[in-house]
Amino acid sequence: MRFFTVLGIVFYAVMIMVIGLALIVFAFDLFLPADINNLLIFAQSSQNSRVVIGLSGALLILISFSFAQIILGKFQRERTIAFTTSSGQVTISLSAVEDLIRRLAAIIPEVKELRPNVVANKKGIIVEMRVVLRSEANIPELTGRLQDITKSKIQEVLGVDEQIIIRIHVAKIAHDEKDNRRKKDSEKDEPAIPFGGYGRVV
Repeated sequence: MRFFTVLGIVFYAVMIMVIGLALIVFAFDLFLPADINNLLIFAQSSQNSRVVIGLSGALLILISFSFAQIILGKFQRERTIAFTTSSGQVTISLSAVEDLIRRLAAIIPEVKELRPNVVANKKGIIVEMRVVLRSEANIPELTGRLQDITKSKIQEVLGVDEQIIIRIHVAKIAHDEKDNRRKKDSEKDEPAIPFGGYGRVV
């Protein structure tokens, strides 16, 4: 399947380059109108040449349609997780899995923001998370706990036996606004020391 995907990309690239070259030729008058007219007359001069040109056009349309189906089908399979039950096949959208993981931010108070990206391929289910942590978070302990919770949640909900790889990228460590307010309130509550601004006179 990978070979056909690469072949389709190469095919589309070649066709676009051919169209681009044709536009450049017309723009710089590299072919005169008389030359183009002679080429068209030669292409239509015999029945065989017209049959070849017609079959070539139909073959190009068929190849383009086939490659488009292969590439779009591969993309669609990568955006879903499929498994078979006793009653038939079940597919789950990866966006639904991402929503499930995103809700974990409400469970773990040290996580301020969580943006997951889930990919399913031959290696298994790969979860890449971009997280924003609060200032009091212990990063090694928190990320390990987040990986364990995410993995167990996916296995519990989906019930799949595939390998689950959790990758975490800490994008930012935010300063907690609650700590700032608490610190300001404590500073306001401290009693002022009388005559604190005066020094001892010798």
